[in-house]
Amino acid sequence: MPVNMISKFLEKAVPQLDVAPPVKIRASWRTGVLRNPNMEKLQKGYLFPEIGIKHEEHLKKYPDAKVISLGIGDTTEPIPNIVTSAMAKYALALSTPEGYQGYGPEKGHKVYSDMGIKESEVFISDGAQCDIARLQMLFGPNVTIAVQDPTFPGYVDNGVIMGQTGKVDDSGKYAGIEYMRCAPENAFFPDLSRVRQTDVIFFCSPNNPTGHVASREQLRQLVDFARRNGSIIVFDSAYSSYVSAGGGAPQSIYEIPGAREVAIEVSSFSKFAGFTGVRLGWAVVPDELLYSDGSPVARDFDRIVCTCFNGASSVAQAGGLACLSEEGHAAIQRVVGVYKENARVLVETFESLGKEVYGGADSPYVWVRFPGRRSWDVFAEILEKTHVITVPGSGFGPGGEGFIRVSAFNSRDRVIEACERLRSFLA
Repeated sequence: MPVNMISKFLEKAVPQLDVAPPVKIRASWRTGVLRNPNMEKLQKGYLFPEIGIKHEEHLKKYPDAKVISLGIGDTTEPIPNIVTSAMAKYALALSTPEGYQGYGPEKGHKVYSDMGIKESEVFISDGAQCDIARLQMLFGPNVTIAVQDPTFPGYVDNGVIMGQTGKVDDSGKYAGIEYMRCAPENAFFPDLSRVRQTDVIFFCSPNNPTGHVASREQLRQLVDFARRNGSIIVFDSAYSSYVSAGGGAPQSIYEIPGAREVAIEVSSFSKFAGFTGVRLGWAVVPDELLYSDGSPVARDFDRIVCTCFNGASSVAQAGGLACLSEEGHAAIQRVVGVYKENARVLVETFESLGKEVYGGADSPYVWVRFPGRRSWDVFAEILEKTHVITVPGSGFGPGGEGFIRVSAFNSRDRVIEACERLRSFLA
């Protein structure tokens, strides 16, 4: 919530009570509650707020700078009118006896209408990142996990908080996590013959941050690997709408035979429909997915969801349904097309400068290599010289060192201006 909104909320919503004057307390006073020891294991702050701090420091140093953010993956294009109109209509109806509705539905299946996914298997949520945290709560502290390296930091940080890991070493790896190297040298897909068995495998395709989309054969290998080892795959398909039609790459793990017995899928309307502020997502937990004792995973996840969450906003769900209508889906795909064209412009820019560039074709992210350089140094130098924000690759894990991630989420004119600045600096 923005700071000005918080202050107004406190001013208007919190009752004005007669309270006792504050008691002066010694600076050394503290409660008797022990700190969660897992919090001490976390490295510094979460990556993206750290980028925000660097941004603020830069503006203090250069108050007149026109900073262009190609960093955090926040959408910038307006949500199509057909979607916002549906949300507005629903919201206005809440002020009528006929249109009022309380708690919204927790389950639905429209996204998977042709994949045999049942309504009872789809859990509607406030976004994929929240579902990742709830899934880690479901799994508990005694499971082992594997992640792509580099990877979205939420998988790792939630595992650390839950107590699934040991401490971090000098290379940035946490003890107890299996880091599956995904680099240009192995086509951004791990050599599974060298990956040790773990209980849970987090896998994102199209990948954040590398932009790589896994092929059908690669996902078949992943599903077969999980089936051999008795593992559960948590498949993050938040960027599936960027997969080019006709390219053959799956948009869902459930396009792969046998995935229903070993995979959970999480996804979101954030990057698909611009719902980063609206908040709407879903998780699929198939009935066939069972624990080692034969009990269904979906039953426990339903208990977690009902305990920790009262359902996604009904207004947001009205917008989500509009996105899935024929007209709404076409409008959303036009917005996705804007970001894909931005990514193409970014790829061409870095390629013209002789850089190794990956991603950008089936993803809004471009992954650029700077051999022999530290990622944070490259990030700082680009920000200092061009006033353009990127993301240091090492923030996504040790495998990201020497890379930066560049986001296509901005307006076309600002992306073009950023490319002109980068050309002037890096040429």
